Amino acid sequence: MNFSEKDISHFREKGISPEKVEQQIEIFKRGNIVVNIREAATVKNGILAVAEEEQKELTDFYESKKDNLDILKFIPASGAATRMFKAFYNLLKEFDPENDDLEDYIDKKNEQSLEIFFSRIKDLPFYDKVRKKAIEAEPGFEEMPEDSQKYLFVKYMLQEDGLNLGDQPKGLVPFHKYEDHLATAFEEHLVEAIDYAAAGEKVRIHFTVAEEHREKFEAEAREVVPRLEQETGYNFEVTYSYQDPKTDTVAVTKDNEPFRDENGDIFFRPGGHGALIKNLNDQDADVIFIKNIDNVVTPKNRALLASYKKMLGGKLLQLQEKAFKFLGKLEKGAGEEHFEEMESFLQKELNAGLGINFKDLNEEEKPSVIKELLNRPIRVCGMVKNEGEPGGGPFWVTQKNGEISLQIVESSQIDHDNYQQSKIALEATHFNPVDVVCSTRDYRGGKFDLEKYVDEDTSFIANKTKDGKELKALELPGLWNGGMAQWNTIFVEVPVETFNPVKTVADLLKPSHQVS
Repeated sequence: MNFSEKDISHFREKGISPEKVEQQIEIFKRGNIVVNIREAATVKNGILAVAEEEQKELTDFYESKKDNLDILKFIPASGAATRMFKAFYNLLKEFDPENDDLEDYIDKKNEQSLEIFFSRIKDLPFYDKVRKKAIEAEPGFEEMPEDSQKYLFVKYMLQEDGLNLGDQPKGLVPFHKYEDHLATAFEEHLVEAIDYAAAGEKVRIHFTVAEEHREKFEAEAREVVPRLEQETGYNFEVTYSYQDPKTDTVAVTKDNEPFRDENGDIFFRPGGHGALIKNLNDQDADVIFIKNIDNVVTPKNRALLASYKKMLGGKLLQLQEKAFKFLGKLEKGAGEEHFEEMESFLQKELNAGLGINFKDLNEEEKPSVIKELLNRPIRVCGMVKNEGEPGGGPFWVTQKNGEISLQIVESSQIDHDNYQQSKIALEATHFNPVDVVCSTRDYRGGKFDLEKYVDEDTSFIANKTKDGKELKALELPGLWNGGMAQWNTIFVEVPVETFNPVKTVADLLKPSHQVS
């Protein structure tokens, strides 16, 4: 493809080579590659249901090790809160409190979140703050018709002269109301990290944030961290990183030509959460817990959450210890008598495929194959029973080389036009709540290069718009999907009470987000 000097200068500014742009354009021309799901992972077939006695053993094992480990909690937190309030931005544009009836509007829109919101508005954590703003700004507010009060409440919840919540990063929206303060998702992540991610008296937590939001997070930390340190006696080390501009991807027209903005520049978009594999790769820790910013629990479920987190951590350390033991034996020249035990561990405990030709390999060839499979990053992922929440699911997948492996697969990666593939997708019993604990060190203590374990074929093309014009966007392989495709993967069932996401503001009104 012929790029102008201006184009190449633009690429250089972003740190992206012309060759990389051409490769991405070829992906658009090729189209999405669907994942070949073989069967849904279920309990006893890819998902472990850990008995109570073993849970205690794994938790105790983790507790015995953790104070001598470098532990990190990693939180993708770059998302803005705008999508939480989408229905309410529409209401501000479309609803006229002078002439319209709110109940009729809600019926017409068939928007359940609006109905829940207005029926339980007083249970919002920030209800009193928004109402106070409205009373101060609107003379006679309390005497106005109810629909007008509700409309103005939404206005002062979202707009700049109010709480401006829609323009905040999601992590800084107040999620919970306590007697003496409102707690943001940011604060709740710090608090819960004490219960399972503390090593001694130190708690390390890393947030990936949008660059324009960093100052807001730092301001929140200056307010929250000293208070928590005084209340708990723990020391918090909070760090931040941004999505690297080099991971932005080119956008194209429907004809797969580079999409140009109003200035004639080729337009690039952030590559999705899969770009964060680079941020994760930059972290240095023995154990890393990964969780989404909008998934936090209230105090009543904190002990349950911590018990399962520690159980997952214990499972990770147990498997890692076995893998490192076998790798040590291989380094010392383990013979044929050890291979059967190693093969069994790989297949039954790490869910690693040995390959269809493994049995045909000779004694000199087998050790290198076993070593390569053992010496990989490990992730233990909590899986929740599917109760209708959106999210990817656990499946056994047939890869291009014929090997079968456990993967987290998004619905968009499945060929729903294929009857057999669609049928398998419907058989899924669990979904992915992004509840991951992982090890990114090898048996010698060095760091894996995580970018070597990405399945680049699992990038995804999505239809988007810019300035009213349609375009095609390229999402990089998802962080816990194709981004970790070649990790050793273990799925463990965890209770739904440990998963408490906030996708719309109405989710804050669920009983699981009410503190009292």
